[in-house]
Amino acid sequence: MAAVPGGRRSGTAAGARFFCTAGRGLEPFLMREVRSRLAATQVEYISGKVFFTTCSDLNMLKKLKSAERLFLLIKKQLPFNVSSVSKGKIFNEMQRLTNDDPESWLNAISIWKNLLELDAKKVKLSQKNANPLKRKVGENDIIAKKLKTAQMQEIQENKECQMEKQIEEETLEQGNFTTKRDKSQEELQNDVAEAVDTQKQNDLTFRVSCRCSGAIVKTFTAQEVGRVIGIALMKQFGWKADLRNPNLEIFIHLSDIYCVVGIPVFRTSKTMLNNSGESGQPCLVPDLRGNGFSFSPLRTMLAVGLSYTAFIMLRVPLASRAYIKTAGLRSTIAWAMASLAEIKAGAVVLDPMCGLGTILLEAAKEWPDVYYMGADVSDSQLLGACDNLKAAGLKDKIELLKASVIGQSPKAIK
Repeated sequence: MAAVPGGRRSGTAAGARFFCTAGRGLEPFLMREVRSRLAATQVEYISGKVFFTTCSDLNMLKKLKSAERLFLLIKKQLPFNVSSVSKGKIFNEMQRLTNDDPESWLNAISIWKNLLELDAKKVKLSQKNANPLKRKVGENDIIAKKLKTAQMQEIQENKECQMEKQIEEETLEQGNFTTKRDKSQEELQNDVAEAVDTQKQNDLTFRVSCRCSGAIVKTFTAQEVGRVIGIALMKQFGWKADLRNPNLEIFIHLSDIYCVVGIPVFRTSKTMLNNSGESGQPCLVPDLRGNGFSFSPLRTMLAVGLSYTAFIMLRVPLASRAYIKTAGLRSTIAWAMASLAEIKAGAVVLDPMCGLGTILLEAAKEWPDVYYMGADVSDSQLLGACDNLKAAGLKDKIELLKASVIGQSPKAIK
């Protein structure tokens, strides 16, 4: 039972199949969010993952707030039976992930490349339009150069008219030869283009990152599974393995409930494909700094059941917020908690134990037309919150107070 991207698609016009990882307990929040924010269909979940289909581009996908990481789905199928068959047979079953349906792999990679190329074009366009004054000055210079060139051309044309008559007769004689030569060049160019496409496919470098859980851990290590899948991919598609600087990363999760294969969508800016197909070096280094909870009574009550489970895949996942300088509460949980308040425009929102202000930051980014206040008794927490507000550009949107919920007089933080 496999759920794979169906049919050949050149992009997301027909909708692409994705899945997001989520902290346990956050799956319902993520399901509601992909439906409302991305107009997603075929939304389903298993523990720690939400699957959906959407036509949204990367710009919209980046706006997901309750997801940890985003992957383009290649395959989702029933788990391997490791209890009643030999190790060699299971290896053969793993190889069939690539051998039985190569079309699904090629379709997913085509969609992945198109998503990155479209996003790169939008970035270039936004940078081009970022400074209209500079562009206008440049256009004026171009116009002046064109006028000067036109004057020079007018002088030159008179001389060329005399030369044209002499050349015309010679050109007629060489016409037949030129036509034959152009046809030969066109055929050669077509052959070269086909060879280049084939070479690009063969030059694709990859690595496999595998996560195993459940009974399969007793039989295989993640390294063994990754090696088997990697060899199968090299034989099937002619790709080259590169553990340090790959163009493509394949993520596999094998458990007692399912087998999931996908492509991580978001990387750091250095690893985004450029026009030549090159990429920078992705990172598999765990970065769990600042993921701990701030255990205030209010947060303890609201965060019951919202535990955090990390997939160590990329250093810059969706859950990392560029506008948070010092992390406190996990940003996905903070957003979920703020969404429970059903904040409306014009409301007044108070976090009486704001800590580093993560909940207020997430709320102010999502619902800006609201008056926000945060209070805490800790000077260090309030200073960290103040730094976060400055980094996020929200110092005028959120007021911080040094106060206690047991009734001490509040003191404004400047």
